Amino acid sequence: MNLRTRFTLLCTALALAACATRAPAPTAPARPPVSSKPTPLPSASRPAGPVVKAPIPASDADAKYIPVTWAALPGWREANLAEGFSGLLESCKALGKRAGWRPSCEAAAQIDPNHSEAVRAFYETRFTPYRLSDGDKMLGLVTGYYEPLLRGDTQRSERGRYPVYAPPPDLLTIDMASMYPELKNLRLRGRVQGNKVVPYWTRTDIESGRGVERAEVLAWVEDPIELFFLQVQGSGRIELPSGELLRVGYADQNGYPYKSIGKWLIDKGELTAGQATMQGIQAWAQANPARLTELLNSNPSYVFFRRLNNNQGGPLGALGVPLTDGYSIAVDARYTPLGAPVWLSTSFPLGNQPLQRLMHAQDTGGAIRGAVRADFFWGFGREAGEVAGRMKQAGEMWILLPKGMSPSQALAGGKTSG
Repeated sequence: MNLRTRFTLLCTALALAACATRAPAPTAPARPPVSSKPTPLPSASRPAGPVVKAPIPASDADAKYIPVTWAALPGWREANLAEGFSGLLESCKALGKRAGWRPSCEAAAQIDPNHSEAVRAFYETRFTPYRLSDGDKMLGLVTGYYEPLLRGDTQRSERGRYPVYAPPPDLLTIDMASMYPELKNLRLRGRVQGNKVVPYWTRTDIESGRGVERAEVLAWVEDPIELFFLQVQGSGRIELPSGELLRVGYADQNGYPYKSIGKWLIDKGELTAGQATMQGIQAWAQANPARLTELLNSNPSYVFFRRLNNNQGGPLGALGVPLTDGYSIAVDARYTPLGAPVWLSTSFPLGNQPLQRLMHAQDTGGAIRGAVRADFFWGFGREAGEVAGRMKQAGEMWILLPKGMSPSQALAGGKTSG
């Protein structure tokens, strides 16, 4: 069967799934919140402002972009904007190739990155802030993620018994944008069975060896729950017996939407909503090893990995640049343009102190859905994981766009005259 025939069969068999399954972009991790029952957030009155309709709405509301003054950004005047300015310079490695962003990126390269007031003047001179709302909701959910450290080996051993797979050779992935540009966020997965195209194997199937007989094993790790959270985070490092670190990142996914194992535990009465943090789930798994397979298989989604360069920076996000610890966020790219600076007003998960910071939209995630929605990248290692695993805060967002660029233009790629 030739490639064209496979393509036709796959599109025919899976086209009906287009409205139900939204897969992340190739470099984007599939990171859902641990619990799918966030605390209800208060609503504000419906704001005025331009309405931008996404081709595939993330909710029943439309995103609104309300131009505001800099004084409307809580904490803007007090913030040290030099901290995290390197995140914009990283974004400009991608944005600088776009006409509408090029002048601002060229100007950014001339700014003293250690001088907070110079950085503030740069933004206030060249950008317009827009408050983001999801219909009448100005408050949304902010979760956290990080780059975990696992222990394992490149060979199966007593220490490493759980495989980290590269994408199997029979996994077919179709980018629907090649036929329907309005479906640019949609990818379909499947496999050929005889002369039919069928959905790919579920997590339960893959864990029993189906579909991965010929898949490359990048490493063998020692803890299955840590491997599961590696799939949730989308990237991580594996410490080998020699002390060398093997870095891996998201490569592909089996096509099934993520189902929260935190919600599964809540529905079973095993944990309360407040206990269903990453740490709470890990503690439950340690106390209930006989039920671990049942827990993990409640989520049919399965993530495959690729090797990454073991540099000293953060993992690559969906924008294609390294993430900056504490200054990068994952967003829903249908509403927040990838690469745009974002003023975020939320709170720390421990102590609930205000967290108001200029972030950079450099990543996406399978569960990051909606206009006012962000996933905060805390960095690498256990300490970052302690904070990220507990983060489930209310938050507000303002996107910063170059003057003269409308939100619609930014979402279309920022191809203005500059």
